[in-house]
Amino acid sequence: MATASAALPAADLLPVGPRANIPYRIVRFVGIPLLRLFFKFEVEGRENIPRPRGGNYIVIANHLNWLDEFTLLLLFPIEPRLHFLADPTVLVTRRFQWWLVRTTGGYVPVVRERHGDKALFRHVDRCLEVGGAVAIFPEANYGPREGELLPFHKGFAHFAIKAAVPVVPVALSGTKDLWFGKRIRVAVGEPLPTEGADPPALTELAFQRMKAMLPAYLEPAGPKLLRRKLTHLF
Repeated sequence: MATASAALPAADLLPVGPRANIPYRIVRFVGIPLLRLFFKFEVEGRENIPRPRGGNYIVIANHLNWLDEFTLLLLFPIEPRLHFLADPTVLVTRRFQWWLVRTTGGYVPVVRERHGDKALFRHVDRCLEVGGAVAIFPEANYGPREGELLPFHKGFAHFAIKAAVPVVPVALSGTKDLWFGKRIRVAVGEPLPTEGADPPALTELAFQRMKAMLPAYLEPAGPKLLRRKLTHLF
């Protein structure tokens, strides 16, 4: 396993084009029906999801559990491909999740202990330059409970402003604890413009916007089939 002193690996930036999409399409063909079989997705704001090949962007979302990444991949178009900021020291220990991330989306490596690492900025900049989209969880950790947010880190704002790309906020509800048939609520907000913005102001705006988008969470009554297994699947 890599350590904080190890060299940061190169970003796994996926090529674009029809042939590059074949593995992703195969996984989507199988994976999307499975996700919809196990969970009930309710999506608001579909009109705010960027159009396929309509230009790149940065997606930000609150983070509660492993299903969050796959929910974003489920909703957002194949092109431009989503690249997630991910700690490779953790991902490589979860072989199936690691394979899925590398097959269905790219990743930009970030080792949490190495704050301010310039390699991270180069990887994200390069991803946006070649036409990819970037998905970031600005809390940089799992949130403590449904309906609450940890303070946002400003990295996404720096990346978006430098690349002059919009920020698409996504609020997720219901993914903290999972069971068969669980209702997952997703709200996609209007893209936040970055022209003329500064990182602290954009970070605060994104935090307040997502806070307002998060619905109140009520624990459903009734049986919760496979709760432990699905919650801790990855």
